[in-house]
Amino acid sequence: MEVEENNVLVADMGCGDTKLLRLLKVYPCIQLLVGVDINEEKLQSNGHYLSPYLGEFVKPRDLDLTVTLYHGSVVERDSRLLGFDLITCIELIEHLDSDDLARFPEVVFGYLSPGMIVISTPNLEFNPLFPTMTLRDADHKFEWSRMEFQTVYTTTYPSLQQERVLKFVLVGELLVQVEHLRLRQQRMLREEEGARGPQPQAPPLLLGAVFTEAEQARIESSPKPFCEGDKFCIPLRRLLAYPKLHRLRLDEDRMRRLIADSVCLSRDGSAVVVDLHSSWDRWPEEN
Repeated sequence: MEVEENNVLVADMGCGDTKLLRLLKVYPCIQLLVGVDINEEKLQSNGHYLSPYLGEFVKPRDLDLTVTLYHGSVVERDSRLLGFDLITCIELIEHLDSDDLARFPEVVFGYLSPGMIVISTPNLEFNPLFPTMTLRDADHKFEWSRMEFQTVYTTTYPSLQQERVLKFVLVGELLVQVEHLRLRQQRMLREEEGARGPQPQAPPLLLGAVFTEAEQARIESSPKPFCEGDKFCIPLRRLLAYPKLHRLRLDEDRMRRLIADSVCLSRDGSAVVVDLHSSWDRWPEEN
């Protein structure tokens, strides 16, 4: 078990003889170890094995460690077990009857939902090596083969680590920002030409975003948008400075590669290029 973070919380469900807890307590990153078992007599008889040895007083740990044993059940919701980094269920599920087995994933995966879960159970395929027994323990309700223990259902949620999802989010946010900047540029041009007489009614503008001082400084230090004839060009570095695109943590090269087939780029690929005026911008003059 390789753990680098501090303040790790670990719970062993069905801890029984506490052997796993005794192995885990040597890891300096663990600060809370909890054992849970339905057999209170076992907890009382094995708890003393978890007390610190004389050597642990002579050479104490750098971080606090608390070890607690709870009399409880893996199929009962216990708020004391919320927020744990790791929950182990070693040789436990085979002791559950069908009703409790059905409740097990609801409690452990649903209610408790730790950062990591480790589950082990005896492999039925090795039982022929023990010809005198059908099940390895009289309390076992079942023993599964590897096929029976296989995953029944799995799904992967979309994340920005998946390139197709990243591209979808990137292009969507980019188009919104480009449109906002295009309309802003039109407004600036209208204000400059305002003295020349009545102007067409302006299309509605997107609401301006409110930036923090750091965000504003980052935006202002990036290359500014510019016009080339009737084309409006927004440098990629400028776009990456805006918060919703900045949070994607992309460099200019990767951004260019992801958007190349979705938007028009300048010849050198350094800017997104759009028409400054579009057909839907033409509003009739007021009578």
